[in-house]
Amino acid sequence: MLISTAVVTSVFQPWGRWQEWLYRTWGATVLAIFGARVRVRGAENLAPGQHYIVVSNHLSLVDTPVMVRHLPMPVKFLAKRELLKAPFIGWYINRAGHLTVDRASPRSAITSMNEGARLVREKRLSVMIFAEGTRSMDGEMQPFKDGAAYLAIQSGAPLAPVALVGTWDILPAKSSHFRGGEVEVRIGTPVSPEGYTLKQRGELTELLEERVRALMSA
Repeated sequence: MLISTAVVTSVFQPWGRWQEWLYRTWGATVLAIFGARVRVRGAENLAPGQHYIVVSNHLSLVDTPVMVRHLPMPVKFLAKRELLKAPFIGWYINRAGHLTVDRASPRSAITSMNEGARLVREKRLSVMIFAEGTRSMDGEMQPFKDGAAYLAIQSGAPLAPVALVGTWDILPAKSSHFRGGEVEVRIGTPVSPEGYTLKQRGELTELLEERVRALMSA
C-alpha cells in the first residue's frame, strides 16, 4: 500500500517531504513486523544541513528499512539500473530521484556515476550505498567496492561511515525466517574526499572499510 502511494505521489512531488514521510513510515512498519528494536549511536557526527555519501556494510534485507527509518537525514539509494524495468519499484526509483548505475559496460557505469555525482552536487543529495555491493552470505563483511569513493570524489560530498550490527541475527541472507532482536546503527566521523583523485579512490575505499570495521567492533 505504501509503495503504491509513493509511486502515485512521486508524480506530483518526487523530491519532497511527503516522499520522505512515506519511506520513513514504510521503514518503521517493516521493522515493527520484524520485531527489530533499533538504537542509533553517533548521530551527532552528522552536521545538520550537510549532505553525505553514507557508506555501510550489508548483512540483511532488514538493513534498508533500518537506514531509511533511522538515519537523521533523508537519503537516496544507489541502485542497479536494471531495477528500472521492474513494475512499481522501478517506476518509484525513477520518479523519486534515486540514483542508478548501468553495469552493462565499464563506460556505461562511469557515465551513470558521473551523472549521479552531478545530481549529488547540484541538489545536495545524501546517498546511501551498501559498499560491499550485495548482502553478506556468511555474516562477515566483504571487501568494499569503490563506487562510494568515486561518487564522493566527483561530487565533493563527505563520506559518512556507518556500521550495522544485529540485522543478520534478525534475518540472515538466504533465510525466510526472522526473529526480533536488537539492532545498532553506529555512525562514525565523516571522511572528506578532498585531496583524493580518482586514481586514489582505492585508497579512500580502504580507509572507509577500515572505519566501518572499527565501528562494528566498537
